[in-house]
Amino acid sequence: MSKKGRVLVAMSGGIDSSLAAVLLHEQGYEVIGMTMKTWDYANSGGGKKETGCCSLDSINDARNIAVSLGFPHYILDIREEFGDYVIDHFTSEYLDGRTPNPCVLCNTHIKWDSLLRRADNLDCEYIVTGHYAKVREETGRYIISRGKDLNKDQSYALWGVSQESLSRTMLPLGELTKPEIRDMALDRGFVELVNKSESYEICFVPDNDYRGFLKRRVPNLEEDVSGGEFILEDGTVVGQHEGYPFYTVGQRKGLGVALGYPVYVTEIQKEANRVVLGTFDELARDGMYVKKLNMSKYQSLNERLDTVTKVRYNDTGTPAVIEQVGDTMKVFFGKGVHAIAPGQAAVFYEGDDVVGGGWIHSSFNQHVAAKV
Repeated sequence: MSKKGRVLVAMSGGIDSSLAAVLLHEQGYEVIGMTMKTWDYANSGGGKKETGCCSLDSINDARNIAVSLGFPHYILDIREEFGDYVIDHFTSEYLDGRTPNPCVLCNTHIKWDSLLRRADNLDCEYIVTGHYAKVREETGRYIISRGKDLNKDQSYALWGVSQESLSRTMLPLGELTKPEIRDMALDRGFVELVNKSESYEICFVPDNDYRGFLKRRVPNLEEDVSGGEFILEDGTVVGQHEGYPFYTVGQRKGLGVALGYPVYVTEIQKEANRVVLGTFDELARDGMYVKKLNMSKYQSLNERLDTVTKVRYNDTGTPAVIEQVGDTMKVFFGKGVHAIAPGQAAVFYEGDDVVGGGWIHSSFNQHVAAKV
């Protein structure tokens, strides 16, 4: 074994995870590459050609990098555990009138656990990924923080990784930018990695049509949920919708309602099969309740804390005061935040450090606070 130690690198076949493996190999680590097969595109029922991290091309790209540098590469089939947990959760959340985030859930409950089990079997001390984020140990806590490249920062997607898992995680791209990674790939002759397009779709919805996915997965769904009412904030009925699971909070396009001014989905009422519409101002909320917390920088909070809080991946974040009450975080925004969608992840930052995160349970305005 190398003096630096043996590491297991999660390789998707893309430029980021490939360069993570290359850099550690060059630094003298004994690298073992592993590509996870999470989903069969044929099972999705969509019409798009197979692309992305689970495709045969991506698996071969990862294997070719390993072969060119002379380290082992394995394929890890986690389709059963992925489908049972991530896809079932994705479906049930939409049926509950919520908006799921399967990529965060996969990182939290599937990929890290699966990699660590295989790392133990292969005598690897650490697992490695190509995320643009940092991890460090401080006063007995393992803390996730933003990567150097704020345009590519992926710390939001890692809030749910446990302390035990973080203690054995290396993120070699945290101090690098995407342009630097591209230059490194070119310098090493990996032109195909630089030219390879990146996929931002959900891996099991390759055509990006989650409505179609739900219809194929849930028999008779359209018949069961169609014919519900679009209503305004004051209860006025303004039309019929196609079924509450087919809408998300903040949605504006594809509503099929013409009122003479822009309207957005502000709330989904599952039990009544109603979708509430409102103006952009009515979409704003003063705060939210966040549950199923995972704390990173602190084990728990004993007093209120000033943070910047993100309510979705591409959110720049909003100043917020957070207060932990048992297993719930109360979040108070200094100004209204639009499109807070139950089911999405909320992540709390102190500077560049992730304080913790959780799943959005509900939102509220100060004069009408929701019940937890």
